[in-house]
Amino acid sequence: MRIMNKTMISTVAMATALSFASTGAYAQDQQKAAGAKAKKDDKAVEEIVVLGTPGGAGVKKMDASFAITTMNQDQVDQAGPKSTAEVLTLVPGVWTESSGGVAGANIDVRGLPGGGDAPFVTMAINGAPIYGTEMLSFMEQSSLFRVDETIRTTEALRGGPNAVFSNGEPGVTMNFNLKKGGDNTEGRVKYTASDYGSNRVDAVLSGPLGNGLYYMVGGYVRSSPGIRDAQFNSEKGHQITAELTKEFDNGEVNVFSRVTDDHGQWYLPQALNSGNDLGTFSQLGNATRFATLQVNANGDMKTYDFANGRGWKGSVSGLNANFDLGDGWSVKDNMSYTKGDADTYGFVPDGGAIQVKDLAAGTATTTGGDVLGGNEWIQNYGHWVVQKQIESFTNDLSIAKTVGDHDFTFGFYKASWSSDDFWSLGNFAPVHNVQNGDSLDGTSCQDLQAAGSGSGCWAYGIQSAGEAKANAIYGADSWQINDRLRFDIGLRQQWLALDYVLDSGPGYPDGTRDLDTHLTTNAFSYTGALNYDVSEDLGVFVRYSKGSRFPNFDDIRNGGGTAAIFGIKQLEGGIKYSSDNVGLFATVFYNKNDSFSGVVGSTIPNEAFKTRALGVELDGHVTYGAFNLAFIGTLQDAKITASSTAANIDNQVLRQPKWQFRLAPSYDIPVGSATATIYGAAQFVGDRWGDNANTNKLSGYTKIDMGVKVTMESGLFFHVHADNLNNSHGLTEADPRSAASPNGRAILGRSINFSVGYDF
Repeated sequence: MRIMNKTMISTVAMATALSFASTGAYAQDQQKAAGAKAKKDDKAVEEIVVLGTPGGAGVKKMDASFAITTMNQDQVDQAGPKSTAEVLTLVPGVWTESSGGVAGANIDVRGLPGGGDAPFVTMAINGAPIYGTEMLSFMEQSSLFRVDETIRTTEALRGGPNAVFSNGEPGVTMNFNLKKGGDNTEGRVKYTASDYGSNRVDAVLSGPLGNGLYYMVGGYVRSSPGIRDAQFNSEKGHQITAELTKEFDNGEVNVFSRVTDDHGQWYLPQALNSGNDLGTFSQLGNATRFATLQVNANGDMKTYDFANGRGWKGSVSGLNANFDLGDGWSVKDNMSYTKGDADTYGFVPDGGAIQVKDLAAGTATTTGGDVLGGNEWIQNYGHWVVQKQIESFTNDLSIAKTVGDHDFTFGFYKASWSSDDFWSLGNFAPVHNVQNGDSLDGTSCQDLQAAGSGSGCWAYGIQSAGEAKANAIYGADSWQINDRLRFDIGLRQQWLALDYVLDSGPGYPDGTRDLDTHLTTNAFSYTGALNYDVSEDLGVFVRYSKGSRFPNFDDIRNGGGTAAIFGIKQLEGGIKYSSDNVGLFATVFYNKNDSFSGVVGSTIPNEAFKTRALGVELDGHVTYGAFNLAFIGTLQDAKITASSTAANIDNQVLRQPKWQFRLAPSYDIPVGSATATIYGAAQFVGDRWGDNANTNKLSGYTKIDMGVKVTMESGLFFHVHADNLNNSHGLTEADPRSAASPNGRAILGRSINFSVGYDF
C-alpha cells in the first residue's frame, strides 16, 4: 500500500519550507560551544531529554515534571542487551519479557494490561515514532529496531505528557537519539564473539563535510546459532545507518535512514515436565526447519523456511528540523517513514508433552525411522507463518512562542500506516520432545489430544489489508509562576480513520470476504502538572493525565468489525534529587484502564476487563570515588476491577510482578595507562501469574550478570560480559494458548561475550 500521498508530501514540504525560510538570531557560535561541551561531558548530554516536551523542544532532566529514564552508551553496553526490548530492563515501571529472542518481546507498563506483544509501547528515533500504532498481532515496535554503535543516548518516558505529544502514547515511549557528526572525524570498530558461536562486527564513523554539514554512518553484520541452538545460524542480519546534519545561523536540519535485515529464532514456551534444559532447549532443528503448507482454498501449497524466524527487513528514515524564528518564535518538525517486512516463522507448541506409552497405540516412530520407547516424551508443535508488509508515515510539526513567563506551543501531528497480512496458524503435528527433535510418522495431533495432552489441534489463516490515518492537534503552555514553581498543561484532540478487509479460513484464507470495515473515532486527551524546585538539587512534581489507546486492525478483527477506544487515567507524583554523588528519581503512580481485550491469537476466549494499578518507581545511583551503584526498582499492585469473566475480578493482572529490582555496581581501577571497569548487575523478580484467572503461578527469580571492560589510552578496548551467570531458569510466561498445559518460557541460559575494539 502507498502511504506517502500528496497531502503528506505537502505537509513535509511546508515544514521544510518554513524551516529554511526562517531567519533570526540563533547564535551559531553558542550552538557550537554547546556541542563542544557535550562532546567533553557525556553527563551533560544525557541530562537533556526531548521526550515529554512540546515538539521535542528539550528540557533538563531535573526540570522535567514527569518520570523519565536516561541512558548513555556505556550504561547500555554494561547491560549487555540481547534485544532492543531488553534495554527496557533498565527502566522502572516496565516489565519486559525478552525471552522470545531478538524480536517479538512481550512488554507491559505500570500494571496496564497486556498479555502479549506490547500494547502500550512506542519506539522512536530522534523523537519521531517509527510506526503509527503501538503494535499489531505478531509485531511490537522493538522488533523494528536494533541497538548498535550509532546510538548516542536513550530515553524512556512513562505516562505523563506522553498522552498529549507526538503520537499520544499513554504507556511508555523509548527514544533513541542517533550520534551526530562533529568538527572532528572520529569512530569506532568493534568485533564481538561468544561462547555459543556468535560473530558480530560493528563500526561507526562521523565527522565534518564542510560548510556546516556533518555526517555519521555506521552499522553491523552478525551471525549466530543462538543460545538455543537450532542446528543452523538461527540469528543473523545486518544494518546500516546514515545521517546528515546541516547547521544554519538559526537552526539545523537533520536527515537519516536506517536499513535493517535482521532476524532470529522465535523462542516459545516449552514443556517443563520432560527434562530438557530450560536455558538452551530448542525444539526447532534441521528435521523441522522446512514445512509445506496449504495457502488457499484451491489447494495450492508453499514451502517455508523456518530459519527465517522473527525479525525485520526494511528501513526507517526521518527528518528533524529545528529553527529559531526570532522574537521568541521557533519551529520544529519531526518526521519518520517506515517500510518493510515484519515476518514471523515460529514453531509453536499445542498442549503439553506426554509420554509415548500414553498413546492408544503405545508406540511411536519418527520420520527418520527411530522407534521411541514408552518413556520418551512427545508433544504437538505447529509451523506458524505470519507475513506482514508494513508502511508508516508520521509527521509532528510544532510552533512555539515565548511570551513573558509562558512558553506556548501549538502542534499538528499526522500519521498514516498500513499492514498487508498473510497468516497460517496452527498446522500442529507431533514431534519427539528432545533438542532439535524429529517429527513423528503415523501419529497425529488428535492422537496426542485423545491421550490427554490438552492439545486443541486447531488451524486459522487470514489474508487481510488495513489502512489507518490519524490527525491530531495539540497545545501546551509551560508557565513559570515564580523562580521555583512551574505549571505545565497540554491538550490534544485526535481523529482516527481505519479501513480493514479480511478473508479468514480454516488454516488458510478461503476466498470469502469476512470483514470490510470503515471505522472512525476520536478522543480528547489532556495533562497537567505542577513542578516545584525546593533547591538547586531537589525538586518535586505532581501530574494528572488522561490518555487513550486507539483501536488497531486486530481490534477490529477480534471485535467482528467494531472496536473501541481504551481510556487511560494516570495520577503521579515524584521527587527528584541530583548531586555530585547521589541521584534519585522516585515516582508514585496510580492509573485506571477503562477497558481492554484479552490475549490475541489464543484458543482461550477473549476477555473484556478493566484494571487499576498503584505503584512506586525508583531510579537512582550513588557514586563514591571510583565506585558507582545504579539501582532501579518497581513496587506495584495491579488488579482487575471489572471483567466479562466475573471470577477474575480482584485478581492480579497477568504476568507482571508485584516487585522487581535491579542493582548494578561498578568500579574503575587504573591499570598502568589503562582503566579497567569491573561491573555487575543483579535482577530480582517477584512472583507473577500466567493468566488473569490467577491459576498459573510463575515463581520469582534472580538473574546475575558480570563483566569487565579495559580501555587503553591508545583507544583500544577489551570487554568481557557474562550474562545470566547463575544460569537462572526464571519463567517469563506460561502458555498463553493453553493455560493448563505444563509449558513455560524461560529466560536464556548462561552465555559469555567477548569484544575487542578501537576508538579513534
